[in-house]
Amino acid sequence: MSDAQVRPPLPPFTRETAIEKVRLAEDGWNTRDAEKVALAYSLDTQWRNRAEFAHNREEAKAFLARKWKKELEYRLIKELWAFDGNRIAVRYAYEWRDDSGNWFRSYGNENWEFAADGLMQRRFACINDMPIKESERKFFWPLGRRPDDHPSLSDLGL
Repeated sequence: MSDAQVRPPLPPFTRETAIEKVRLAEDGWNTRDAEKVALAYSLDTQWRNRAEFAHNREEAKAFLARKWKKELEYRLIKELWAFDGNRIAVRYAYEWRDDSGNWFRSYGNENWEFAADGLMQRRFACINDMPIKESERKFFWPLGRRPDDHPSLSDLGL
């Protein structure tokens, strides 16, 4: 395992390292940089995202590029739900708008499985989109990393 292939924190996860892994994933996705985010996944990663499947890192990267081209003003919050060994379950919500100015809040759950090097091997996501009015938005930080003092999903009642 070279340093370039290691993505700490590594399994088996403790509560603290699972929370750290979730925040690192959130931070990565909030960059909306498909090239960078894809590096967190193994070369042979297996995904299900809604009804779309990815069978390797390149397919995951292509999915992410399409996603962030469509989902504008994307802001995401993830929260640890459960963990055990090399697996983490998260719940999340993100807000975005389409190119017609329609706003959405998407709610979801993900199950993750990690290799010993900390790269994500499997990701299963279930997501529901809820149309919202712009006045109903809750995520207002500047695009990029969510500030540390921003409320969590639980704090926001989501």
